[in-house]
Amino acid sequence: MLAVGRAPGAPRVLPRLRLVMIAALCAARSAAGLATTAAAAPRSAVRGARAVSTRGRPLLAAAASEESGQAAAPAPRKRVLSGVQPTGTVHLGNYLGAIRQWVDLQEEYETYFCVVDLHATTMPHVPKELTEATYRTAALYLACGIDPTKSQVFVQSHVRAHAELTWLFNCMTPIGWLEKMIQYKEKAVKQGESVAVGLFDYPVLMAADILLYQASLVPVGEDQRQHLELTRDISRRFHDLYCKKRRRVFREPEALIMKESARIMSLQDGTAKMSKSAESDLSRIELLDTPDVIARKIKKCKTDAIRGLTYGDPDRPEATNLINIYGAVTGEPVDKVVADLEGLGWGDFKPRLTEAIVEHLAPIQKRYAELAADPEYLRTVLADGAGAASALADATLEQAKDAMGYTLPGALPKLTVPQAPKKKQPKQQKKTKETETAGATQ
Repeated sequence: MLAVGRAPGAPRVLPRLRLVMIAALCAARSAAGLATTAAAAPRSAVRGARAVSTRGRPLLAAAASEESGQAAAPAPRKRVLSGVQPTGTVHLGNYLGAIRQWVDLQEEYETYFCVVDLHATTMPHVPKELTEATYRTAALYLACGIDPTKSQVFVQSHVRAHAELTWLFNCMTPIGWLEKMIQYKEKAVKQGESVAVGLFDYPVLMAADILLYQASLVPVGEDQRQHLELTRDISRRFHDLYCKKRRRVFREPEALIMKESARIMSLQDGTAKMSKSAESDLSRIELLDTPDVIARKIKKCKTDAIRGLTYGDPDRPEATNLINIYGAVTGEPVDKVVADLEGLGWGDFKPRLTEAIVEHLAPIQKRYAELAADPEYLRTVLADGAGAASALADATLEQAKDAMGYTLPGALPKLTVPQAPKKKQPKQQKKTKETETAGATQ
């Protein structure tokens, strides 16, 4: 693609963005009393204009203040991206292990939280249930404390760049890399011959999710580390193939190590994670479970015949799990919980655990009910979030397509017109000394 009016050695800039960049720079310099021309736009203008298009980070203002002798603006915060699949209802494990910690992240980082509905369709699903679960998951984000004024909340499929960048990555990712993915192997066994291509390919979609937003950090659990490494491998391969003589397109993400929190296990098996996909709903506490349902699930959860409660005993995983849950919802450290529960039996502990869970979830359920009564608010939040996410994702996608040689809408076509071959002129006979002498004699 052509960069109109590009000076020799200057970086290639997308035509549509270039005008915005130049205009923004001129405005900033004019305010600082500095005369400049569009042709002299430095590389910093490109970075500044890109930042302005992604939630208005004040890099141009910083550049102007630097030239005018004022103190530079603070550096932009690192960007974090995460999401949850809208399959079933968000449960206590999702909340304590991820969403509750996102609430703290939005105070320190620039955060993007999406409902990853494209990932939810890699397994058989019911369309009507997917629609309801998508809105329910987004509403629970907000009910749990995600603040739309601090974070961008959106639905993955509302940003079309996710699917498009996935295809670009599909065309350059070796199939052998995906065959090594452990989660695919485990899930494929359950589905047998009906396993879909999407399940095999979803790690590439996850890579597109992360790289689209130039995320610096990605919160991951132990079961997702392999996917983050694949993301880094895809980024490096893309740059090796298409960016040898140009600026790299993607930021290579790092794993965000979350503060230690209890790993919430199944209520029916203390050695397995609490999961949406488990067949029995008795295995999990869902965030919207009523007090009666919570009491029934705790009453029927798996325990053992040993008197008293102990923590950390490998032969008593269910006791450790229930103590972890109690500590997480009460906010008390495990050692204090163990001391307080000393001498208590299952019959006395279960009602106390039930009460603690019900009390902790009550404000979340109240806020969710308020959101359910005001669907216009949720629609606005998701629309605003998708708009902000699309502005950032589309810019990254255009750079990726440009690097791969795709034509872009609005770009000035460059055509080469075939020229007819030039006719060869007959060779003139070279004069020799003899012919010259003969001519002179005559």
